[in-house]
Amino acid sequence: MATKCGKCGPGYPTPLEAMKGPREEIIYLPCIYRNTGTEAPDYLATVDVDPKSPQYCQVIHRLPMPNLNDELHHSGWNTCSSCFGDSTKSRTKLVLPCVISSRIYVVDVGSEPRAPKLHKVIESKDIHAKCGLGYVHTSHCLASGEVMVSSLGDPKGNGKGGFVLLDGETFEVKGTWERPGGAAPLGYDFWYQPRHNVMISTEWAAPNVFRDGFNPADVEAGLYGSHLHVWDWQRHEIVQTLPLKDGLIPLEARFLHDPDATQGFVGCALSSNIQRFYKNEGGTWSVEKVIQVPPKKVKGWVLPEMPGLTTDILLSLDDRFLYLSNWLHGDLRQYDVSDPQRPRLTGQIFLGGSIVKGGPVQVLEDQELKSQPEPLVVKGKRVAGGPQMIQLSLDGKRLYVTTSLYSAWDKQFYPDLIKEGSVMLQIDVDTVKGGLKLNPDFLVDFGKEPLGPALAHELRYPGGDCTSDIWI
Repeated sequence: MATKCGKCGPGYPTPLEAMKGPREEIIYLPCIYRNTGTEAPDYLATVDVDPKSPQYCQVIHRLPMPNLNDELHHSGWNTCSSCFGDSTKSRTKLVLPCVISSRIYVVDVGSEPRAPKLHKVIESKDIHAKCGLGYVHTSHCLASGEVMVSSLGDPKGNGKGGFVLLDGETFEVKGTWERPGGAAPLGYDFWYQPRHNVMISTEWAAPNVFRDGFNPADVEAGLYGSHLHVWDWQRHEIVQTLPLKDGLIPLEARFLHDPDATQGFVGCALSSNIQRFYKNEGGTWSVEKVIQVPPKKVKGWVLPEMPGLTTDILLSLDDRFLYLSNWLHGDLRQYDVSDPQRPRLTGQIFLGGSIVKGGPVQVLEDQELKSQPEPLVVKGKRVAGGPQMIQLSLDGKRLYVTTSLYSAWDKQFYPDLIKEGSVMLQIDVDTVKGGLKLNPDFLVDFGKEPLGPALAHELRYPGGDCTSDIWI
């Protein structure tokens, strides 16, 4: 058994053991300059989050990429808890797929965790030639020692939800994970559960549709994703496609962390709901809506109804709480999902957003609030944008939040975010009764970066976290 090995591999034997892991001291997050007016490469920022450190809340290192306009976005590891039983593996490389340039950067964080350095550049032409894919997004490490990266399109920007397979040691492109001709029509995120021989993948839109901004006419034309794809993990092929009733733009997919679990959740951004996917007794999969964030009737906005735009979700390692961010409404929510069919709202906090008092938007009808929320000011900084990417501490007691979604959409929905830069905030979590409270002493202001305001995105801890590690 892996748990008895004298020298174990990366991560933790179980999700519950991971909750006892050390407190996070540094966080890696990509910072984007594309669409901001600053002609500089995107970079990987290292932020000190240790309250005992003199550099607390500061960017202590910046690693610029060698090219312009990559649009760094999400990141993953060379290896994680899926390889816990293999003592030859260690978590030393951060994999950074570029959603626009289609490059993949591999960053060495093992040699000097507080000062990462570039290890390898996988050029787009290599991915185009060997895989016929581009616009790469989610990276997960596999128990085989390989790294798998999802794609949103083909090299020309048409929709194509395939998967690039990398060698976990050399980072050579090996080809596609799926069988030839077996890609999904659209792609975005994925999560696998080997004990049930299954992987679930989601859909955003073809890169040509979302790349330069959001056009509501594209929704009417059916160009945005509305399905989940169920894959046979061993055969590498789609066995079921699940249409989502009232589920537009399914983005982040999260199986429960328990590797025996036969269910998980997906956040549908545009329809602003959470849907539960689950295995039936006969072995097929189904999906049902379990949370709905109602839209608000508004004046002074692009449309007469404003959706929450539920852009990120995550599950605590004990599978007790689900967290979600509504990027447009501006609230972050905590649900008790002990009964996954009946989530119960236990915490909510507003962190900016489009409906704050004194802004251009007037709320005419609201099913949830009696008045518009106050603008958020932290340490003298008025927060532009809304809560977007979220990451939870291993023990579940601290939630970190950034405010940028994707540069072209930031520019469209929150022009102030481009001028002011994004921020990173920290929320204290009540893990006993539920509840969320802003830490007023924590702020990382990416508006004050040396080369100009930057857009900070997904958050990663060096030892793995709730959204990077999969247990098998």
